[in-house]
Amino acid sequence: MIEDYFRQVDTLVSRTDVVHSTRITFDKRSEFIGFIRGEVYFLDGSSLHLREFVDVEHGVSCYQYAYHYQRTDGALVFRYDDTPHFAGLSTFPHHKHEGSEDNVVAAPAADLAHVLTEIQRLIVASAQRPSTVPSS
Repeated sequence: MIEDYFRQVDTLVSRTDVVHSTRITFDKRSEFIGFIRGEVYFLDGSSLHLREFVDVEHGVSCYQYAYHYQRTDGALVFRYDDTPHFAGLSTFPHHKHEGSEDNVVAAPAADLAHVLTEIQRLIVASAQRPSTVPSS
């Protein structure tokens, strides 16, 4: 049932170490179909805007998704989505925008677990980089 999937999403996000806070809405459309929309805010000030339209009757089938990750200043880090506008890609309609709207690469269908893992790796790697401030 869709409520079980909603709980899985909530648990996944809440157990991600680099998450600061969330604002996610869960919209039940039927016993098996639901729409999720929201924002996840991270400890470094970056944020993820997400949207999923899913059917869980026979496993999880995502009809539509977008995971838009951006820095504090609003600059795009990446976005996975399945909007069907890059027909030449081998993974059509699935793709990833990297760093800008114009830099589009083939990417397999994404899910929230994969996206949160990628974000966590980026945040941890950034925090581990040595400071570029010269010493006195």
